[in-house]
Amino acid sequence: MTTEGTPIDPDETPRGDAGGPAAPPPAGPGPAVPPPGYGQALPPGAPAPGYQQPGGQAPPPPGYGYQQPGYPPPYGAPAGLSPSDERMWATLAHIGPVLTSFVAPLLIWLVFRDRSRFVDDQGKEALNFQIFLAIVYVVGIVTTFIVIGVFILLAAWILAIVFGIQGAIAASKGQPYRYPLTWRVIK
Repeated sequence: MTTEGTPIDPDETPRGDAGGPAAPPPAGPGPAVPPPGYGQALPPGAPAPGYQQPGGQAPPPPGYGYQQPGYPPPYGAPAGLSPSDERMWATLAHIGPVLTSFVAPLLIWLVFRDRSRFVDDQGKEALNFQIFLAIVYVVGIVTTFIVIGVFILLAAWILAIVFGIQGAIAASKGQPYRYPLTWRVIK
């Protein structure tokens, strides 16, 4: 410490305001040192170091629980459908267009495509058939001034009902159904 005009003695300990020795510097964490393995990629499904699930439970070890039937999927992942639910939604994708045209298979496919392969496949199939029917209906409407357009519309309407019922019956049994005469736009 210096007094006016006297040099600082390096061996002298600094004094506090009251003339006594100064308090030691606060003990801080020091320089930030990342933990070992920081910045390295974690294996898939491994929790971050120190992560705890809500409620204070430790996360399950990788490969445990979520792959087994009866356990919930990881947070944010869509839950799978039971076999009876799969058959129901696939049946509705085939029979729904009788009342709603392409809206029913489109909504069913968009909502359930990540939850079930069967509903994804049958929803796409029903939607592709409805796209094909829309094209046939446009051709039928355009050609109505020639009498053939009326027959095209009538045949398309009858085939839509017959093929929709066949698809619904097959889907209710858990069997995939393929519409004949269909151009598959969505794959």
